[in-house]
Amino acid sequence: MSGITPSGHPHGGITPSGHPHGGSTPSGNLHDGGAPRPAAAPIRILIVDDHPVVRDGLRGVLERDPDFTVIGEAGDGAEAVELYERQPADVVLMDLRMPRMGGVEAIKRLLRGDPEARILVLTTYDTDSDVMGALAAGATGYLLKDTPREELTRAVRSASSGQSVLSPAVTGRVLGQVRKPTQGPLSDRELQVLRLIADGATNRQAAAALFISQATVKTHLLHVYEKLGVKDRAAAVSEAHKRHLFQ
Repeated sequence: MSGITPSGHPHGGITPSGHPHGGSTPSGNLHDGGAPRPAAAPIRILIVDDHPVVRDGLRGVLERDPDFTVIGEAGDGAEAVELYERQPADVVLMDLRMPRMGGVEAIKRLLRGDPEARILVLTTYDTDSDVMGALAAGATGYLLKDTPREELTRAVRSASSGQSVLSPAVTGRVLGQVRKPTQGPLSDRELQVLRLIADGATNRQAAAALFISQATVKTHLLHVYEKLGVKDRAAAVSEAHKRHLFQ
């Protein structure tokens, strides 16, 4: 995999941030008065992944570097939220597909409690829906698990200072989505129709439930298909779930 380039800096450098969880000044510099600055505190990391072997591997990689300390591990999103509330981390390394609570929902809840939380997705999934769902939820960056160790540690440093980080493969997907024609969000009525269809309603049943005609239901569905880029009911329901439209 080619290198990960942190965004926001012309030379790929890491700019210290004013975030309360990170951004310490490197040791060895001098204050105006000439006294040496205190040593920088390690970047505190919370690892979230449902595979213990993966967590162990990440801990081993990260803690080889004195700039990092792993303050906790969680096996799913719900546990991650609980741990973070007790002890906030500078960077959360977040997998996406986990039991109980997945990564996207965990990202939303973490940011609800701490809008400045830095959450770096680290996953094997690189589909458009996974990438865009995580970034839309507020992830600071998105990496794949085949990222080399040096690039992972660089990305963690960048995330801790508030910089967005994307692996090259993910960058291509994001650009592809940005370049697609904008089709707009589903309207409230379109979502109502699609929810009923997802629950198994026929056009006749959906029309009766919403006190509209079957022709109107069909019109709403055609608009839904166009906006979601699909061709039938099953694909529309599947795409809506991928985009978390029913939450």
